[in-house]
Amino acid sequence: MNEQLPDAFWQGVEQFNTGQFYACHDTLEALWIEALEPEKTFYQGILQVAVALYHLSNGNLRGATILIGEGTNRLRRYPSVFGGIDIDQFLDQSVALLKVLQHTEPSMIVDLKLGEDQRFPLPKIVMSVE
Repeated sequence: MNEQLPDAFWQGVEQFNTGQFYACHDTLEALWIEALEPEKTFYQGILQVAVALYHLSNGNLRGATILIGEGTNRLRRYPSVFGGIDIDQFLDQSVALLKVLQHTEPSMIVDLKLGEDQRFPLPKIVMSVE
């Protein structure tokens, strides 16, 4: 298992963590297209969560909910730490947001200021300390 991830991946992580979800999608999609397993599904899981947050920022609750579910399901296949990333923490945060979204009325996100509303805590990608 090659856990040496390319610089472009870390650029995508920075984009994700600063709320540039569409840019993160573009960056990780370029890696995903060329990748082999196990990195391919890893990239796809993260980029699906990024696209989910992009959808959420545009008021698309259904799209956000579906993609967070799909992305987290892909990432569950990985060990607690993969590529230097704390997968468990990212999954915990993403699933916590998914649970909130599953109990949210679409009207509640019409004027949502993503990242500012504490009812919708955004996941972050963090490096593992291991």
